[in-house]
Amino acid sequence: MRRIVFLDRATIAPRIVLRRPGFAHELIEYQRTEPDEVVDRLTGAEVAILNKVKLTAEMLAQLPALKLIAVAATGTDCVDKTYCQQHGIAVSNIRGYSGMTVPEHAFALILALRRSIVPFRADVLAGEWQKSRQFCFFNHPIGDLGGARLGILGEGFLGQRVADIGRAFGMKPMFAAHKGKTGLGPLYTAWDEVLETADVITIHCPLTPETANMISLPEFRKMKRRPLLINTARGGLVDEAALEVALEEGLISGAGIDVTTPEPPPMDSPLMRIASRSNVIVTPHIAWASDGAQQTLADQLIDNIENFVAGRPTNLVEGAF
Repeated sequence: MRRIVFLDRATIAPRIVLRRPGFAHELIEYQRTEPDEVVDRLTGAEVAILNKVKLTAEMLAQLPALKLIAVAATGTDCVDKTYCQQHGIAVSNIRGYSGMTVPEHAFALILALRRSIVPFRADVLAGEWQKSRQFCFFNHPIGDLGGARLGILGEGFLGQRVADIGRAFGMKPMFAAHKGKTGLGPLYTAWDEVLETADVITIHCPLTPETANMISLPEFRKMKRRPLLINTARGGLVDEAALEVALEEGLISGAGIDVTTPEPPPMDSPLMRIASRSNVIVTPHIAWASDGAQQTLADQLIDNIENFVAGRPTNLVEGAF
């Protein structure tokens, strides 16, 4: 009987069904796991399920029974994959589950900010409509999406879906060339041109050493059209201190942020200092988390485990096995 341990079940909503694998097993679920609890909880386990719990080489060295780390997410930076590759531990991840939920959340932020939905709602609750003594009032700017230039950082599956939605609104998508790179082909618009001409910039690329803080103060100062900045990718892609300065100086017209560094952010962090601004919306890393997307993730997670045990592994992470 194989022992399976889920270290952070609370990272998937309780209403999402996590089916039991179709082979003899013992499944133990922990809602949360602290770093000093990892080794004890995984001792004797052949399969570890985790989302954000870190598995370091030091921890893995104490877990000789471990055969598969099934990550309940796309990103696997929480696992020391070099150690796994050297010691025959497979690592699987989740793919292709968020093609609707992330782009739709990005556009929810874009629409809410472009049309000043949040501050208008606050004004209505505060009685501003009654004070206006007419059928409407104009306390905040309202912008259309049709004809606006949509700068997309990241040309993968999610970036392409965002472009499709943008075209449906009559926007003009531009895929930014990778920062500091040239000659990437006709799909791309030069990096600086995207920064200088976009009305909305939305980020859909992975966090790597090359992309860390890819948007900082020098980039904000190139944004001639004071665009909206949307980040539903990873917190470390945007320099949060620089974002605060950009808002203070009016370099951008607003920001929709779903990801931070760290998560959750400290109450005295730059993100929390700007969160109450009328032109800022901060959501708690939920762009990925529609019920449909979470169920797809949960089903694929168990598929990966069952396929591995059956000898036909799926979604193995390159460089890990």
